[in-house]
Amino acid sequence: MARFSVCGGDDGEGSSNDRSRKRQRLPSIDEDEEVAEDSDAGSSGEESEDVYLIPHRDEEEGNCRGRRMGSEDRASSSSDDSSREVLMIEVERRFGNSVVNSQSSSSRDSPLSLTLLDPDVLDCPICCEALKIPIFQCDNGHVACSVCCTKVRNRCPSCTLPIGYIRCRAMEKVIEASRVSCPNAKYGCKENMLYGNRFSHEKLCVYTPCSCPVRNCNYVGYHKDLNSHVRDKHRADDVIPFAWDKPLSISLDLDEKTTILQEENDGEVIVVQGFKGLHVVYVTVSCIAPSVAPGVGKLSCHLVSRAANSSMRQGLMVKNIRKVGSEQPEDGFVVIPSYMLSGDVLVSIGRGRISVHA
Repeated sequence: MARFSVCGGDDGEGSSNDRSRKRQRLPSIDEDEEVAEDSDAGSSGEESEDVYLIPHRDEEEGNCRGRRMGSEDRASSSSDDSSREVLMIEVERRFGNSVVNSQSSSSRDSPLSLTLLDPDVLDCPICCEALKIPIFQCDNGHVACSVCCTKVRNRCPSCTLPIGYIRCRAMEKVIEASRVSCPNAKYGCKENMLYGNRFSHEKLCVYTPCSCPVRNCNYVGYHKDLNSHVRDKHRADDVIPFAWDKPLSISLDLDEKTTILQEENDGEVIVVQGFKGLHVVYVTVSCIAPSVAPGVGKLSCHLVSRAANSSMRQGLMVKNIRKVGSEQPEDGFVVIPSYMLSGDVLVSIGRGRISVHA
């Protein structure tokens, strides 16, 4: 079940507001119905609904010919105001408050909240992606996006009739007028976008939730909130503080696999992981953040491992991850011989590109 809002828009064939707006007219207080009919005849020839609106004063004085005040003499402004007051009271008495307040009908132009019991109706049935304009239909009404029409060689997979030549204007209007909120709204995102653009937004949304890397912690949230959570809720035994560009000595515990660091000032959470291989260890350094995280930027890491008579200095770029995994990485790692992990490893993390010094 999905919720979205429908907004008014121009379909390219002229605004529909002029055609659908109900004509404003004032009911006569007098019993003479012919006066009201003459007034209607002088306006549009379209059939109007029985909706009555109280016009503004400039409309009363200039355009509302069907209105009868009962007095031809308007020289006195005080008598004119009192007549208007009597008219308002009489209309309210005869037709209720809803008539007097019917000028609030402008709310029809505001977004309308709807609920889709089956959100798949807005997806292409062939590729299962969100429908995007142009949308085509076959003679039986089956729809498909333009890319899929080419893939199926303009043959509808549901009924084999030709597809890709007739535009489905009705569905295009629905898609064009539909807005959906970001699924990360509960984490702070306030974006509303076209239904067809939601997947591209989700990939770049800075509010994409991240998971706390501390074992047995189920916290999930916006990455800046997660940084505060780690600082406030977890002890120094779980998290090691560090500073940008300053070497830190850590021990890679291959049984634990994960060492968690947190920058003292900015609060960025860094995870160093080691994975056993054949006589080697694969080491990754990651930042808990979405792929696009404002304020994080590019981070790099220097690793120095030492053995009895040798040392190895390596560098790698720190990649952003939203959740710590347990699978051996396929890329973005450095390889350290197992015999060089007998001591601690010096780690230095900074902003910018890799710069390894001999």
